[in-house]
Amino acid sequence: MAQLPGQKSLQEHDPELFALLEQEAERQRGGLELIASENFTSTAVMQTLGSCLTNKYAEGMPGKRYYGGNQIIDQVETMCMKRALKAYRLNEEEWGVNVAPYSGSPANFAAFTAVLRPHDRIMGLDLPSGGHLTHGFYTLDKKTGERKNISATSAYFESLPYTVHPETGLIDFDRLADLARTFKPALIICGGSAYPREWDYKRFREIANENGALLLCDMAHISGLVATEEADSPFEYADIVTTTTHKSLRGPRAAMIFYKKDEREFGPKIDAAVFPGLQGGPHENAIGAIATQLKEVMSPEFKEYAGQVKKNAQALGAALSKYGYKLATGGTDNHLLLWDLRPQEITGSKIETLCDRCHITLNKNAVPGDKSALSPGGVRLGTPALTTRGFTESEFEKVAEFLHRAVEIAGKIQQEHGKALKAFKAGLDNNAELEKLKEDVHAFAKPFPMPGVGF
Repeated sequence: MAQLPGQKSLQEHDPELFALLEQEAERQRGGLELIASENFTSTAVMQTLGSCLTNKYAEGMPGKRYYGGNQIIDQVETMCMKRALKAYRLNEEEWGVNVAPYSGSPANFAAFTAVLRPHDRIMGLDLPSGGHLTHGFYTLDKKTGERKNISATSAYFESLPYTVHPETGLIDFDRLADLARTFKPALIICGGSAYPREWDYKRFREIANENGALLLCDMAHISGLVATEEADSPFEYADIVTTTTHKSLRGPRAAMIFYKKDEREFGPKIDAAVFPGLQGGPHENAIGAIATQLKEVMSPEFKEYAGQVKKNAQALGAALSKYGYKLATGGTDNHLLLWDLRPQEITGSKIETLCDRCHITLNKNAVPGDKSALSPGGVRLGTPALTTRGFTESEFEKVAEFLHRAVEIAGKIQQEHGKALKAFKAGLDNNAELEKLKEDVHAFAKPFPMPGVGF
């Protein structure tokens, strides 16, 4: 009997792609993953992502689908919604959730679309201050001198970003309050992608109330910490809460939108904004993967993990401080650090480029006082991924040593080849110290276990 279509394994069907996947698996296993928004998800999540759920169209909501054959799919999505509310200790009579957004940026824009009209005013944390592109970031075009909208948020809504204080690195609430009194936004956004301290949700609520604004919290980065009560919860104060489901939550790459149930009827508006407003059929394989990860999130083991993420971030910060380095805000309350390299006169772009050569993955990032997110003075470091692999405080002290060596090598290269990035990159080639660091990092990282299928 002839073999049916689609029965071959990936290795048999497409050895070229299979080889690339193997290479990526080896890269992840043999390196130090310090990007704060990344994590290593579980075998259960990966199996669900690659399951039969990927075959099914399920436009609409459970019980109200535009296609037949969704009896089981409805149970999967309803399970996910119930687990999401339970994981964050929310009363089903007071809160609802949509689990269909494809990722964090679409989730945010769906929430905006649901509760705002075009050209309504919003205020979110500025990108160079640690905010996110979707919170309304824009710049000036250097050639024309005109405003340049970077995200769809700033294109369709009127945005006035607020900032952190350039010296403390903390949100400048007095200036935010003054700006809000003048601007009168319809929506204020709290939460960010590179803010290492707790969020004063009560103060945000007070400013929102004073100006008749809705309050939306984007807790994408800290959602795993919020679920385990290792970070303050925004749900007491926010009207809407959005989150991705990877990052510190350690699930698939997807998103959720939580909303208060009251006379404002956010639920139907958000559901309609997600579908049919901004997307078609939901990715039920991702929704199933969220559901199984939320089961893990509610376990004692995940609670221990989230606590270790914070301990590791603090240990990494303390170790870098012992080497004499400067950290934005002086440290961290969560899973990430902002490492200010301006005293060393080395840009974040150069350190990111050098570290890529030696199995250390991190990202350039603006630090308080920077004017541009494209040419920043620091890097962002995160601990969720390596904590998943079993790293504790002592391992992160070793990570700090590797980072210190990287900066020392960068300083020597810059001194010899000049400060231009192109010249700096040329200095990375055939560098004996860099090659030794690469070998040491690989030897250190590879023995640690990796979760997930294919590892």
